[in-house]
Amino acid sequence: MIEILMIEDDPDISAMLTKYLARYQMNVTTVATPKAALNALELDHYDLIILDLTLPQMDGLELCRLIRQKHTTPIVISSARSDLNDKIIGLEYGADDYLPKPYEPRELVARIQTVLRRYRPTLQKEESEFDLDESRMRIAFRGEPLELTTAEYEILRLFLLNPGTILSRDYLANNAESISWESSERTIDVIISRIRKKLGEESRQPRYIHSIRGSGYKFTP
Repeated sequence: MIEILMIEDDPDISAMLTKYLARYQMNVTTVATPKAALNALELDHYDLIILDLTLPQMDGLELCRLIRQKHTTPIVISSARSDLNDKIIGLEYGADDYLPKPYEPRELVARIQTVLRRYRPTLQKEESEFDLDESRMRIAFRGEPLELTTAEYEILRLFLLNPGTILSRDYLANNAESISWESSERTIDVIISRIRKKLGEESRQPRYIHSIRGSGYKFTP
């Protein structure tokens, strides 16, 4: 589960995004003031911060600067302020991305995933049995390229990018471009069954892809 701190003083926006991001295995903690945000960062770990700029107590740009002085947590600014100077200052103060409102929530998900990929440490090849080559859309297993369909590649790629995280069937379907959004849970199960066979593992005693009852699947590298 990806832990996100959302600094947003509009309760309607907070509630809507919290519900939407949950579909993508993102757990959102919301705070409405800069002081509450700074306290939250001292008490808990977060994988990413979503920061609005128009806040009580302190301007969001100044809060961005203060956060970056003490924390390396990725920051995505989400603001109705679309002035170019705000964007430039936000990035200069340490924000990783700037998304002007209004926007489609799915774009926010894509921005979050892109930022997190930049922060995610890359496994050394000798430490992993898998080698992901996103530029060529290829995955090698124990040094040998896997013969994968596009859907199989996309699902296995999601597992490799999210090791140890429980991924729901909805998350897998929504993040695999070759799978239509109305695909059934059975479709995902069939694709995963095919991937398991290509990895040479049994569904009853899997080494890599584990079924989590009522939740989805978890990949253990």
